[in-house]
Amino acid sequence: MPDSSLPAAHQARFRVLTVCTGNLYRSPVAECLLRRRLAPLLEAIHVSSAGTAATPGVPVAATAASLLGMAADLPGTVTRRLTAGLVESADLVLGAATEHREAAVRLSPVRALSRAFSLREFARLVRAEDAAGLVDPAARLTALVKGAAARRGSAGADVSDDDVADPLGARPPEVREVFRRIEESVDRIAAVLLSR
Repeated sequence: MPDSSLPAAHQARFRVLTVCTGNLYRSPVAECLLRRRLAPLLEAIHVSSAGTAATPGVPVAATAASLLGMAADLPGTVTRRLTAGLVESADLVLGAATEHREAAVRLSPVRALSRAFSLREFARLVRAEDAAGLVDPAARLTALVKGAAARRGSAGADVSDDDVADPLGARPPEVREVFRRIEESVDRIAAVLLSR
């Protein structure tokens, strides 16, 4: 169901929600990178972010954006708290860590159980063949989410690398590594979605 509180331009057919704790670093960076990589599809896909313990209204551009020179991509963007309504309106929830996926599932178990993943988990599970023959971006993403959910918990899967650490208070090399891991995951997801 479209979110009537958003302008018509943002009422896309497929909604992606990225989630971290404060909505200051990991989730806005993932949101921004997904928008950049999926730019040709943004009429069909809307990407936003939230935080499980976010203080609403804190400017994002002064934190995550400054680290990666993303201020131009996040003008006026402020933090918001994850709510059941945001989870229920999302077709795909991508948490920075397993704890964020679990928070989404607690808020909306029926809706989020098969649609919420950690970012790196989804990047690991997504397969282009799940959307073979589909051209419409929303239909492709729907099929990719369904395929990834079916693969979850498969025997032999290495889930030890599914979380992206919180960079708050980390040294610059550790912060760069956090953002590299986010970018690597976003690139994998975008490559699969954009492949034909």
